Amino acid sequence: MKNTLDENKPIFLQIKEQLEDSIISGNVKAMERVPSTNEFASFYQINPATAAKGINELVNENILFKKRGVGMFVTENAKELLIQKHQETFYENFILPIKSEARKLRIDKEDLIAMINKEADSNGN
Repeated sequence: MKNTLDENKPIFLQIKEQLEDSIISGNVKAMERVPSTNEFASFYQINPATAAKGINELVNENILFKKRGVGMFVTENAKELLIQKHQETFYENFILPIKSEARKLRIDKEDLIAMINKEADSNGN
């Protein structure tokens, strides 16, 4: 967990995103327990209801599930669901704006692909 929270973004959303990132990166695996609302509240010195809001959103999205009396756990297909969701967000937030800007600058598809390939080659990807 990060030690600090960003004042410019709702706390519950930051908690949700931290858990999502931990699952996608593999730091938290399927069927593993995640910190409880009280653990988040204690760690960040926040209201447990705030932490619960972020965690409950993940429950509603079938990323986490509750084991009564035991805690919250990552679902079997959480990583795949999150990757799919983030790929869609990536497309909307990055690809569409790049296409729009490229059109304005009269950069055709082949040149755009060449730019991406050049960057990938320079990073060894």
